[in-house]
Amino acid sequence: MNLPLGTGTIDVELPECDVTVADPSGAEPVDVREAAAAALADPHGPPLADHVEPADDVAIVVTDLTRSVPDDLLLEALLEELADCGVDRERVTVVVGLGLHRPMTDAELEEMLGPHADLAVNHDPTAVVEVGTVDGRPVELGEPVAAADTVLSTGVVEPHQYAGFSGGAKTVVVGAGSESLIRYTHGPEVLSREGVRLGRIADNPFREILDRSGDLAGVDFSLNLTHGPDGVLGVSAGDHRAVVSELADVARDALSVPVSPDDEYDAVVAGVGAPKDANLYQATRAATYVALGDRNPLREEGRLVVPAALPEGVGEGTGEQRFYDRLRTASDADSLYREMLEGYEPGAQRAFVVARVLREHEVYVTNSATPAVVEECLLRAEPTVSEAVPTGSEVLVVPDALNTLLVDSDSVAVGPDSDESTELVDDD
Repeated sequence: MNLPLGTGTIDVELPECDVTVADPSGAEPVDVREAAAAALADPHGPPLADHVEPADDVAIVVTDLTRSVPDDLLLEALLEELADCGVDRERVTVVVGLGLHRPMTDAELEEMLGPHADLAVNHDPTAVVEVGTVDGRPVELGEPVAAADTVLSTGVVEPHQYAGFSGGAKTVVVGAGSESLIRYTHGPEVLSREGVRLGRIADNPFREILDRSGDLAGVDFSLNLTHGPDGVLGVSAGDHRAVVSELADVARDALSVPVSPDDEYDAVVAGVGAPKDANLYQATRAATYVALGDRNPLREEGRLVVPAALPEGVGEGTGEQRFYDRLRTASDADSLYREMLEGYEPGAQRAFVVARVLREHEVYVTNSATPAVVEECLLRAEPTVSEAVPTGSEVLVVPDALNTLLVDSDSVAVGPDSDESTELVDDD
């Protein structure tokens, strides 16, 4: 079988294992520009023209290179709509929502945004303005966003470990916010609450904090998409809550794979690919999405195997380095987890959830350019997938782990939070 690695694929053979493949059914992909135009013409709530005046200064917050989003197409659609509203291009600032990731280079901005790269500035999390409080915690925004008369956002609604699904207000309040909100939302106090779960937005405290923060931030209008195995599945525009809700339903329909309570595996091979396997911080999502999702398919002491290229090693941003420092200085996963229950710096939350998984399962990272870094972080490194999977294992292969929702088949029913899904397929 072929699994993603960087921008290409690798051929994986497990001839002496019993292999099952979890492939979501997906859905028919859409043309992004056409779907964006249709979404802008029929948004959730008032149209963009009702949110903006010709003399307004407009900030459009976009995702950074860690997200697989055709931001150039979404941005183009928004700029055309703003022009129709009488807003000159010179009044628009495109803010790259970095959160605590590293700044994008000029070359990366040109590749991502094409002819509109000249409008872009990297978010600076140290230059922020408080716009209010949520749960007594400050909500702060980067200066170009806080100063804007109108705040717009692009982004992707995809499965997210904490928010259920990303997108909507998250692009602005986390991507263009400060450490303060990230410290609160990504800290153990919030992450340990009931309802904070991959694939869930209803009654999810993490998601609710983001949405309330988005109201304070004045997120006027969002243009988001969702994608699946074969491409973009839908585009939605308007009110940030409604956009996330609509696209989460689309994604859940396309990405859910039911797993029987009777099915347990010795190993799960979790594919990632670019851009998420550029560094270890992002690539570990594959392991945590599988083990901490609705249905963990591993038996006790089963292992997770993640092929990841890791050309950037652990990652270069502030969050990535905090993740690295926590893992490489820990003696074992259990003591690290217990220590981090007392609190940690923003960015280190990924070490917290990785430690949570490592208490139950070993995680192997294969095919990487930096195996020494992997070994420093309480993980195991192997050259290939076949070398990480013991002979005779029962193996579940999830080719696109970040865009697959493994759900308990006993809980699948007709309704807004559970949808028809593809069954597991034995691979002979």
